[in-house]
Amino acid sequence: MSILTQLPAVAMPLPADIRGFTLAPSAASPRLIQLTISREVVEAFVAAVAEWPVQALEYKSMLRFRVAKILDDLCDNTLQPVLVNTLVDRATGGFQVVMEGLDSVEQAEEMVKLSTAVAHLMGRSNYDAMSGQYYARFVVKNVDNSDSYLRQPHRVMELHNDGTFVEQDTDYVLMMKIDEQNMAGGTSLLLHLDDWADLERFFAHPLAHRPMRWTAPPSKNVARDVFHPVFDVDREGRPIMAYIDQFVQPKDYEEGNWLTDLSESLETSPAIVSLPNPVGSFLLINNHFWLHGRDRFTPHPDLRRELMRQRGYFTHAKTLRDPRQV
Repeated sequence: MSILTQLPAVAMPLPADIRGFTLAPSAASPRLIQLTISREVVEAFVAAVAEWPVQALEYKSMLRFRVAKILDDLCDNTLQPVLVNTLVDRATGGFQVVMEGLDSVEQAEEMVKLSTAVAHLMGRSNYDAMSGQYYARFVVKNVDNSDSYLRQPHRVMELHNDGTFVEQDTDYVLMMKIDEQNMAGGTSLLLHLDDWADLERFFAHPLAHRPMRWTAPPSKNVARDVFHPVFDVDREGRPIMAYIDQFVQPKDYEEGNWLTDLSESLETSPAIVSLPNPVGSFLLINNHFWLHGRDRFTPHPDLRRELMRQRGYFTHAKTLRDPRQV
C-alpha cells in the first residue's frame, strides 16, 4: 500500500497519483514522510522564477503565492493536496523535504524561493520580527554570545513549539539547512505529542490550562508579553501544546516546579526522534502536536551552520479550534 492511499482527504481531494515528487516513510519515524522533489521539477522551477530575486518575494507578498502556483503546476497540481492534508493529519503532520540538486550554499536564494513556494501552498508565513522578513536566516558558529540557545552550538536546544511569545497563530514550522561546515552532531530532535508517555498526566494537571506569561529576549525584537496556557485542545478535542522553557515566566513556586517537571519529562522521553537534515533539505511540521529541538554540536574552531526558518498559519485546513466556539 502506497503512502498516498493512507493519507486522509481532510481539506481537499487527493490525486489518484502524484507527479514530480515522491513520498516515502522516513527512516527516523513512521510519523514523518520524506517528500523528494525531483531534479527535473527543481530545475524547471528555478528557471521559471529566475526573474524574481528573493527581494521581490520580500517586498511583494503576493509573489510568494505565485511561486507556489508555479511549483504546483510543475507537479500537475498534485503537490498542494498532499501538503494540505498531511500537515493537519494527527497521525503524521510532518515532512522532511528533499530538493534534488539544491545542496550547496551558493544556491541559497533558490533554496529560499522553493521553500517559500512549499510553505505558501498550504499556508502563509508570518512576519519574523527577528529578521524583519517573512523568513529568518541565521548562522551558528563555534563561539556565540546570543541571548537564547538558538545560536549556541555546544548545548542541547530543548524541545519546544515556535511562536509561543507572539500573538499570531503559528500552525507550521519550516526549518531548512542552507550550509554546514566542519560539523559533527547537531541533529534535529522531534517529539510527537501522542508518543510522549506523560502527555495525559501533564495535560490533566490544573496548571496545564492556566494562562502563563511568555517573554521574548531582546534579540527576538518582540517587546510585548503574551499570556496563554501551555496546553489547549484542537478541533477534535485532542491535546496541543504551546511551550518553550526559555521564555515562559512562572509567577510562583508551584508553576516553576511544575514547568521544570514538564521539561524533564519531555527531555527524557524515549520517543524523541533524532534526525539528520542534509544541506538543502528542510523539516516541515505541524507546530501544535510536534515539538522540535536540536542536539549539541561537537566543538570545532571553524564550525558553521546556516539555517533558514519560516513559520506561519494554515490557509486551507485548521488544527486550532475556532475561538468563537470556546
